[in-house]
Amino acid sequence: MSDRRDRWARGRWRSLVGRSPRSVAGQVFVLQVALVLLLVVCAVVALILQSSRDTQTEAKRRSIAVAQTFAHSPGVLAALRTEDPSKVLQPLTEAGRGAAGVDFIVVMDTNGIRYTHPLPDRIGKRFVGTIEPSLAGQVYTESVNGPLGKEVQATVPINDGNGKVIALVSAGLKVKSVTGEAYRQLPIILGAGAAALAVTAGGTALVSRRLRRQTHALAADEMNRIYEHHDAVLHSVREGVLIIDDGRLLLANDEARRLLELSPDAEGRHVAELSGLDPETVDLLASGREATDEVHFAGDRLLAINQRHTDRAGPHGTVVTLRDTTELQAVSGRAEVARERLKLLYDAGLGVGTTLDVIGTAGELARIAVPRFADFVTVDLADGVVQGDEPTLTATDMRRVAAHGIRDDHPLYEVDRLIDFLPTTPQARGYGTGRSVLVADLANAADWQAQDQERTREILDYGIHSLIAAPIRARGAVLGLVNFYRGKEHEAFDAEELSLAEELVARAAVSIDNARRFTREHTMAVTLQRSLLPRELPEQSALDVGSRYIPAQSGVSGDWFDVIPLPGSRVAMVVGDVVGHGLHAAATMGRLRTAVHNFSTLDLPPDELLSHLDDLVGRIDQDEACADRAAVVGATCLYAIYDPVTRRCAMARAGHPAPALVRPDGEVSYPDLPGGPPLGLGGMPFRTAEFDLDDGTQLVLYTDGLIEDRERDLDVGQELLRRALTGHPERAPEDSCRAVVDALLPAGPKDDVALLIARTKALPPDHVATWDVPPDPSAVGRVREAVSGKLAEWGLEELDFVTELVLSELVTNAIRYGGEPIQVRLIRDRVLTCEVSDSSSTSPHLRYAATTDEGGRGLFLVAQTTERWGTRYTSQGKVIWAEQALPGAVGTP
Repeated sequence: MSDRRDRWARGRWRSLVGRSPRSVAGQVFVLQVALVLLLVVCAVVALILQSSRDTQTEAKRRSIAVAQTFAHSPGVLAALRTEDPSKVLQPLTEAGRGAAGVDFIVVMDTNGIRYTHPLPDRIGKRFVGTIEPSLAGQVYTESVNGPLGKEVQATVPINDGNGKVIALVSAGLKVKSVTGEAYRQLPIILGAGAAALAVTAGGTALVSRRLRRQTHALAADEMNRIYEHHDAVLHSVREGVLIIDDGRLLLANDEARRLLELSPDAEGRHVAELSGLDPETVDLLASGREATDEVHFAGDRLLAINQRHTDRAGPHGTVVTLRDTTELQAVSGRAEVARERLKLLYDAGLGVGTTLDVIGTAGELARIAVPRFADFVTVDLADGVVQGDEPTLTATDMRRVAAHGIRDDHPLYEVDRLIDFLPTTPQARGYGTGRSVLVADLANAADWQAQDQERTREILDYGIHSLIAAPIRARGAVLGLVNFYRGKEHEAFDAEELSLAEELVARAAVSIDNARRFTREHTMAVTLQRSLLPRELPEQSALDVGSRYIPAQSGVSGDWFDVIPLPGSRVAMVVGDVVGHGLHAAATMGRLRTAVHNFSTLDLPPDELLSHLDDLVGRIDQDEACADRAAVVGATCLYAIYDPVTRRCAMARAGHPAPALVRPDGEVSYPDLPGGPPLGLGGMPFRTAEFDLDDGTQLVLYTDGLIEDRERDLDVGQELLRRALTGHPERAPEDSCRAVVDALLPAGPKDDVALLIARTKALPPDHVATWDVPPDPSAVGRVREAVSGKLAEWGLEELDFVTELVLSELVTNAIRYGGEPIQVRLIRDRVLTCEVSDSSSTSPHLRYAATTDEGGRGLFLVAQTTERWGTRYTSQGKVIWAEQALPGAVGTP
């Protein structure tokens, strides 16, 4: 309750004084308060000074009285004549000091040496002060800095019976004791001053409040300005103003009288009694409700009326403003039409061309024009434009790519239809000249009806009556036509709307042409890339292979894969990714794929092959940088070799994601494959890792577009890939490819994706035969016999002669030029492979011996009698191999 009372009191005080000091009441109030405050301050200061002065006088008077009383006290003269005056006088002075209410009484001899003092250690020391006047018989008062601090003291003489001064007495008070007396009077003085200030300020506030009510808290110049504004509103403002209270007109300015044609005696009458007002206008003015720009008639004028309350505490008094909008009505209608057209063009600029798709862009144009401009819209493009080619010169082979309308049961040609417009039709004329054609009345357009009389009759019966055929022009060529139709719900097109149609189509034409050019480049890039990728994987016995290549939505990239058969029934698998997109990346990918094929013929280990590929990419970068073209920057690659005889797989990678291994029990793991830098950076070696794989293990090689994108981290993608592969060891590689793509790329990739899944197959042990050969020329014959027996066991007697010839030459060279151990291996697969290995790294060379040469024809005979031959280096030495086609086979795989 007390808090509410305080808030009410503060609010009332603010209401009294919280007025602008510029008002008459405010100025009077400020002046009166200032005078009262000044008087109170002066009175308080005077009282304080008077109190201080009276206290000082009282202190001197008391000091003199105490000193004189003690000087004439009985026993003082007797005490002075004793041998030790201090012993007698000290107790007397202390008792007298306490009884008299002073701070000290000091008795001293005529030389100023003290006999007594409140501080005993000061006895016997010289008195601080002036004693000469007192020695002369006078009473002397002064202020000094004595032992007790700042002191007010009075000194009087002590006379013997003959009037001779024999001693002196000084009594006094400390200054702080004197001022303390004055300070104790301050609360009374200040309280009285505050009370006087409050009383006078309250009276002043009451006077100011009455004055404020009379002047409305306005200054004299403001009051004059109010009257000037009042006259301006009444006579000069070109907007009608009415003041109404309870439906009665209190005030109307000159403009309101003119607009409403009010009589001179209209003020004071009820608005229902005013003649010439529309009933709706009377109801609005009499109701007192708020209104904003409500349009009402007043005679032949159209008025915009605004009505607001004058007193927010009550709904009765209102102020009404009137504006004549008769002339603006027609202008605003045209402005609204122009605004809608500009809004249509603005929306077309934002909504057409959001994708680089020709058909999609045409559909966006058709949808944005219905129903804001036309009832039906069709888009016809030259058939070559849809494929990304250049348009034709005539309106033949036009493909309808979009049709949109307010209803779907229209009789217009359907989408994807190929149309040949007759030369006389508006569409053909517009396509040929590049200018839009307006047909306001289709019922009388014989040239338009000649295209298809039966269908045009259906169109007219459907209610379509007007047409604008606007050509799609871009970069000086006509790409197609946009047909705008209106039905019976709207009026026919006019010349102004023809210009709008041309502007609308012109904004979409650039987007359609951009989409056409993109389609052409994208088609070329995809065609190039697919031509560079393997059309079908080679036949081999070591792997069952499934693959996928999925181009990105925005364009092609440099992702690629390959499967390459190697000697000894081995197979190489490679997956790579060139940095960048477009034709340049696709062409670079083709160069790298060709290089991998060439390097694989050398039968290099994976790490050595990647080193050669790294040097090649570095040279490509340098050549393109010198040609002022964008450098490749780099590429990634993973290369693996699988041997079905030993079931061993050797891998190396250059900045590429590690492959996934699906074991025969369905478990998925990512092998610890050493990483290497991307190709083209140079400086870091590559390392090969070897793994023993169980029969039926699946190798999953892929590019980073499969597992990584902007919304998904690499770890998340690898986990999704693991889930898609886990638990399906029996699934065919092609089915696994399909399942992985569906799980990781449901909406299509944002980057190119290459995926290669291979299930390993071990070569049966009875298809391989191995013999150790001692370094003795006589051992060649035993090897031939053993090989002949194995061929007979395999049913390959037809190959006995050639095989013995090849082995005789290769084993003899190994014994003569190689080192131990020497081993012969025979592999029966799709071809018959003869391998001779030794510990020497010296490779034989094929040469053509002269007629007189006794040697040098051995390798020549090997090359002539076999399909292929070559040398493969290993960590233990080298292997020389030769392949022969099996009986009934045509060539080698």
